Amino acid sequence: MDDKARNRLLLVLFIGVLMGALDIAIVGPALPTIRDYFGVDDRAAAWIFSIYVLFNLVGTPLMAKLSDLYGRRSIYILDVLIFAAGSLVVAAAPAFAWVLVGRAIQGLGAGGIFPVASAVIGDTFPPEKRGQALGLIGAVFGLAFIIGPIVGGLLLMAGWRWLFVINLPIAAVVIAMGLRVLPTTRRTLSSQRLPFDLAGMLTLGVALASLAFGINGIDTKFFGSSLASPRVWPFLAVAAVLIVAFYAIEHRAADPIVRPGLLGNGQLRLTNALAAGAGLGESGLVFVPALAIAAFGMTSSTASFMLMPVVLALAVGSPVVGRLLDRLGSKVIILAGAALLALGMALLSMAAGSLGLFILAGVVIGLGLSALLGAPMRYIVLNEAPPADRGAAQGVLTVFTGVGQLMAGAFIGAVAASAGGGTKGYSTAYLIVAVVALVLTLLALGLKSRAAELATVQANASSAGAPS
Repeated sequence: MDDKARNRLLLVLFIGVLMGALDIAIVGPALPTIRDYFGVDDRAAAWIFSIYVLFNLVGTPLMAKLSDLYGRRSIYILDVLIFAAGSLVVAAAPAFAWVLVGRAIQGLGAGGIFPVASAVIGDTFPPEKRGQALGLIGAVFGLAFIIGPIVGGLLLMAGWRWLFVINLPIAAVVIAMGLRVLPTTRRTLSSQRLPFDLAGMLTLGVALASLAFGINGIDTKFFGSSLASPRVWPFLAVAAVLIVAFYAIEHRAADPIVRPGLLGNGQLRLTNALAAGAGLGESGLVFVPALAIAAFGMTSSTASFMLMPVVLALAVGSPVVGRLLDRLGSKVIILAGAALLALGMALLSMAAGSLGLFILAGVVIGLGLSALLGAPMRYIVLNEAPPADRGAAQGVLTVFTGVGQLMAGAFIGAVAASAGGGTKGYSTAYLIVAVVALVLTLLALGLKSRAAELATVQANASSAGAPS
């Protein structure tokens, strides 16, 4: 495949990931409107986000595995179709329950878009160009959160349903382009005849659903007592038991959803742990406006703009990180990212008296996250996972990131509440996140050096043939 063909392929992946990322960013401004339209309370409206995250987590390993079995093109297009179908259900919803059904369908489809896109890059881009490609895909999320609120505000003028109708023509473009340029990489026929690991998929799906329900049920103001409530501990207990059961099932399955070798690889285990920590740091930023309100007396609308330094730094940093990744390797980039995240969170914990320091902290955090989320960790997974399991390995990485994101709300909210809330509470919470990021920095020391990483790439290329 020549550079021109790769650029067309990258455009299709970029638009598809952007569609999924935009849907998260543009829905936020519409929540009060949708809530009032259907006459539901804030707790019910929050499920517009929660059910999306839940089905996204469940869909990720399923779609990633299916892409290994049946080809990247067919599953990527299937994901986009499912996402479009969910958008249509929400746009036409006659009752609030149908909004939730549509959001669940959207989450299921979106769960496969990013990991399958990452696997496609591994299949089609030579090792020396993968970092740059992954960096461009990673920049989509920063771009989405910059333009998302603007697009959402404009579409709201025509009615909230248009926020979901807009996905239909975008999905049609992605499907039309994808049918022409996406590869059909799949397993050999002999491998495809193995029975699908239905027991493993169901066990993992229920485990992730239980984990999401349990974490979402935690009341951060009464963290200790809420852990003992029937809305929390039974779900967390079921998740723990099923995760152990899943590991046992995968060792016996003929063609497991997650091959045990992926869980036994030290570099992949370390990368997944780093991904969970990065997800916690990323989602912890949702409390930045609350800190700005408490520290500077801002209104809610003004405080929301305090996330802009993070988003801009993330959007600018991601493609730069991609280019540096091809030169320096993943270890140096991840070490720098974790260190910057720790510094930024520490600055944020001390920024209550200085708006300038608050903005500087946001920039440093954004640069740190650009070096952690997306390209560097997915680069490691592409190098370490066998080609036949690239999709599944990317899916596992996404699941660990999602678990970290789920934990962030309960963790930071609980710390802030226990420290008295307000400026002091959130400052304490971000100081603890800085300590978590420092731990990530120490963990990153265990990653392969650039020389060892190149040796792995060369060994993979000689055994399987590098993409051209």
